[in-house]
Amino acid sequence: MQQSDKATYRRGVLCLRSAKGFTLIELIVATAILALLTTMALPLARLTIKREKEKELRFDLWQMRDAIDRYKDVADRGAIQIKLGSQGYPPDLDTLMNGVDIGGKKVRFLRKIPVDPMTGKAEWGLRAVQDDPNSDSWSGDDVFDVYSKSEGTALDGTKYKEW
Repeated sequence: MQQSDKATYRRGVLCLRSAKGFTLIELIVATAILALLTTMALPLARLTIKREKEKELRFDLWQMRDAIDRYKDVADRGAIQIKLGSQGYPPDLDTLMNGVDIGGKKVRFLRKIPVDPMTGKAEWGLRAVQDDPNSDSWSGDDVFDVYSKSEGTALDGTKYKEW
């Protein structure tokens, strides 16, 4: 072998020795660190998801209550023929979505009945004016208020049904 061939051979051997890759211990340590970071991030992700659902629930309740108030305002002005004893509140949420005829025009107060983000269903608790504010039963006469049927507790410690 010539001198230059020996030098090339040595460089090749050195390159092979230095290009071994990660050791098993390095891989275990890296995996443990990654698992620890993931474990720390999960509670934060859950908290963020819950906070977003609560924000959505507050918006949905506001939207439906606003529609009820607008219906009541129109009824109080005499533009809608109301059922005796209903005090001008809508008979159900479907009426807000389907609309009513006012002067030959169909007026809708809600585009759709939102899905409760806490239960995943488009079912809401309803209250009439004559119902007890703490009752879960609806007399079926009119819709004065809506609430979530979720039994869960919010981040601030209140029950979702009390919102």
